[in-house]
Amino acid sequence: MPLARRELLARTGAALAAGTIGASAGWNQAAAQTTPQVADVPSRNTWDNVRAQFALSDEYIHLSAMLIASHPKPVRDAIEEHRRAMDANPLSYLFQNNRPLQEAARAAAGQYLAVNASDIALTDSTTMGVSLVYNGLRLTPDQEILTTEQDYYVTHEAVRLAAKRTGASVRKVSLYDSIDGITAEQIVERIIQAVTPATRVVALTWVHSSTGLKLPLRLIADRLEQINAGRNESARVLLCVDGVHGFGVEDVVLSDLGCDFFIAGCHKWLFGPRGTGIIAGTRRGWDAVLPTIPSFIDGEMWQAWFSGTEPAGPTTGSRMTPGGYKAFEHLWALPQAFAFHQESGKTRVAERTHELAGHLKDGLAAMSHVALQTPRSNELSAGIVSFDVAGFSPAAVVRHLRERRIVASVAPYAVPHVRLTPCVQNTRAEIATVLRELQALAS
Repeated sequence: MPLARRELLARTGAALAAGTIGASAGWNQAAAQTTPQVADVPSRNTWDNVRAQFALSDEYIHLSAMLIASHPKPVRDAIEEHRRAMDANPLSYLFQNNRPLQEAARAAAGQYLAVNASDIALTDSTTMGVSLVYNGLRLTPDQEILTTEQDYYVTHEAVRLAAKRTGASVRKVSLYDSIDGITAEQIVERIIQAVTPATRVVALTWVHSSTGLKLPLRLIADRLEQINAGRNESARVLLCVDGVHGFGVEDVVLSDLGCDFFIAGCHKWLFGPRGTGIIAGTRRGWDAVLPTIPSFIDGEMWQAWFSGTEPAGPTTGSRMTPGGYKAFEHLWALPQAFAFHQESGKTRVAERTHELAGHLKDGLAAMSHVALQTPRSNELSAGIVSFDVAGFSPAAVVRHLRERRIVASVAPYAVPHVRLTPCVQNTRAEIATVLRELQALAS
């Protein structure tokens, strides 16, 4: 067995099984014997230390991790180790490592969300995950998918295509007339009042990439459960969630959210390998879908093919994991991303991200020429901060900031806004610099 393989298995599957996920992060050995979410974090595990793990250029203030993130050192190192081993002996390394390392990635994701590894499917992105779920739903022509007018293109297009395939219908409801002063209760009522006897799926986004609004998923799930109490299994409302902009930000597990499917890419707030993502499903969720792409890691599917029979058993995370040849070195480095995040501390990451976003929102709200689009409460927001500047288009504001080496983005919606997305890579001093530059745009 190659040395690289022995080391990597020790860092992934063995570390996860032993509960010592901190050991696989590789950058803070003092935490190697801790378990995930331990409150007593080593003193040298400071935000400066976390920041130092990224190879980000110091010439810029980076506030765009919501789009695509830099890899921290343990993820970079794992990718490089796999790449070298694959280049040296591609076939042997692939055959020896693919299944155990994919299983280690599923175990890491499962531990992070407090679900069984069998309930995790691996994907390439949020877009792939959303598409696989909605395309795989067992819908009938008399059923409907309920979504919102504020959802993103990917959800809208995925449910449209699912409806064309199955004959089901799609209906959209607006979450609000104005985001100013919006409350969790108002959001819940808009959704619940729109549910009809035909509603089979509620397709939502946890944190909206346009305004940064975070939906109260647990409250929505609880109300849907009341509706489901009077329905048979084939008519129960399934709650399916694009969760990417809360994944790696909020300190929650799947049961806290109450959804049947949670879908997210790992290369944004989680700082995972580019081209990786997950689907986390409940038993009720998995029973409601069929795979779209053949799996390479589900043994029952292979055995059924060999024997010329239908695959036995229900849909699972392994069965929903698309097969094919891909950027394996990235996929196999996914456990290091979860380990890095867990070692930093889910609670601490959530608090730090909200702290920086709150500082930014407070500063923007004090500017008379700025219209803040993101709710200021932590209950209804995460790390995305969206706003408009009077007299300037969002693109013009982004250009102004980029000229001053501040990386922002524009929301790709019919009504665009400027977006700044602070995370644990950033500092309060950087937020202060950004606020000064935006204040300078006052007419």
